[in-house]
Amino acid sequence: MARRLTCPYCYETFAAREIAFRCNSRLSRTHKRCVRRRDDVLADRMGQRGEVGPAFTADGRSATAMCPDCEGETTFRICPVCHSTLPAQFGMVENRMIAMVGAKASGKTVYTTVLLHEMMNRVGTAFGAALVGADDATLQRFHTDYQEHLYRDGQLFAGTRTAVTNDNRVDPLVFRFGLRRRGLFGDRPQHTVLSFFDTAGEDFNSRENMELNTRYLMGADGIVLLLDPLQMAGARPLSRPGTALPGTEGVDSPHNLVSKVTNLLLTRAGQGRLARRSGTSRIDTPVAVVFTKMDAFWHVLDKGSPLRAHPPSGDRFDEEDSLSVHEEVRTLLKGWDGVPIDRLLENTYSRYRYFGVSALGHTPTADARVARTGIQPYRVTDPLLWLLSEYGSVPRTGRR
Repeated sequence: MARRLTCPYCYETFAAREIAFRCNSRLSRTHKRCVRRRDDVLADRMGQRGEVGPAFTADGRSATAMCPDCEGETTFRICPVCHSTLPAQFGMVENRMIAMVGAKASGKTVYTTVLLHEMMNRVGTAFGAALVGADDATLQRFHTDYQEHLYRDGQLFAGTRTAVTNDNRVDPLVFRFGLRRRGLFGDRPQHTVLSFFDTAGEDFNSRENMELNTRYLMGADGIVLLLDPLQMAGARPLSRPGTALPGTEGVDSPHNLVSKVTNLLLTRAGQGRLARRSGTSRIDTPVAVVFTKMDAFWHVLDKGSPLRAHPPSGDRFDEEDSLSVHEEVRTLLKGWDGVPIDRLLENTYSRYRYFGVSALGHTPTADARVARTGIQPYRVTDPLLWLLSEYGSVPRTGRR
């Protein structure tokens, strides 16, 4: 059976031959030109209402196709379902869909912004890697709406729009991750398309809203599950004095969120990638369970705690360091009344890993701005690097 591809924008699946094309609307060799007009499919599915060249079908396994109307050649390959322009070499390089899930006020958008910034800069330098936007919309959105808003203006973000208020859509950020891998015959480039979508915490407050994100969760190759320990009854009293505690009314507890996501995945068993089961009947998709805002708890950690140290430097993901952090977080969960979370994950998932991070390094100001000390991220890239190492997209070191 031919391998199914997943669109990094709408997360629908299709065969490579089903990939469609879009005319570039340039003057062809036959002196014909297609008129640009609104694509109703693109407008309805993705909210993009600009004028574009007409879509047409051809063998999507080819890199180019000839427009049947103007007879001009085009390289614009598009998703046959949502009509989004697919990234260069789509279907020829690895495509990984990353679901970013978290309760309201868990810091998802701040975390995502700092994560991608660090992947582009510090990690890019250490690993000899490059992370760039795969399309103009991602380049513009990330630069203006995310990076400048946080890094230049020092402002935190308003809550993520729910799928209901966004016409039942989730608008992913799509990046191309390039890395040179050493081999027997020298270095070789390896590219991976990464699609990130940030679900609103409110989308998990009811089963009806959760269903709107089913397609995205089912199409994801990995999940980054963000949990705020400040929303855990056992952890709140242990936080650093003066820490602004988030409200809990109308907000799912971390355990409830994990339970709801797990129930959704189990209910959909057999319908998607997330439902593939291992021989132990556990969900096999890797899940990075990330506890945010750890700067609020550094004062109660032992001096030798791996959560008080930065990850080892180098161009490989350090598995032993990651496992040390995993066990440290598991120990902390006992004092945070988080044992039910650990039991649920242990009994349901075959691949999960705990992480402790701080996107900002310090508590924000009362008016929702970055602290005067600036952005000082801590271990924010560990979860994504673990997922990439699970896929074989980045090298790892140390025993598993």
